[in-house]
Amino acid sequence: MNQVRVASLGLDKASNTPVVILQELEGERVLPIWIGPGEASAIAMELAGMKFSRPLTHDLFMAMLQGLGSELQRVLITKVVDNTYHAELILKRDGQVVSIDARPSDSIAIALRAKAPIYAHDDLLEQASIEIQPSEVEPGETPDVVPEAEETKGMDAEQLKEYLKRLNPEDFGRFSP
Repeated sequence: MNQVRVASLGLDKASNTPVVILQELEGERVLPIWIGPGEASAIAMELAGMKFSRPLTHDLFMAMLQGLGSELQRVLITKVVDNTYHAELILKRDGQVVSIDARPSDSIAIALRAKAPIYAHDDLLEQASIEIQPSEVEPGETPDVVPEAEETKGMDAEQLKEYLKRLNPEDFGRFSP
């Protein structure tokens, strides 16, 4: 497993689908994961430090965890099955560790709130990611590298990797809540 961070939120202009871009901490590879608009907003709001007087869903989940004496240790992005990513929330309570199946988008939103590390399985970073060359991106910017969902349907991991390598980052927009 490699630790990753939320590098940016992109918007696939062709389908208007938000995409979270995860980048490994110790490398240049990025992993794009298509997510729903609600989860994208939850991630964007936490990244922007926006707080509300009443808890939203992911804030409520965090309050419940804390109220039950649990803490989020880490999030694992574990696999992709039928073009759907899977994740696990690793919780600790009273010395016991529990793994809970979850969607990556919800897991990322919760991890940001808990300030818990996020990890992606090496196979995912190797098969489904691309590597951004420093010359392709301005310093301090994060590339938007998200293919249109219909164009990638039915591709195996190697075909998707090749497709992603050919993308032009200027073809995609940024997500804003």
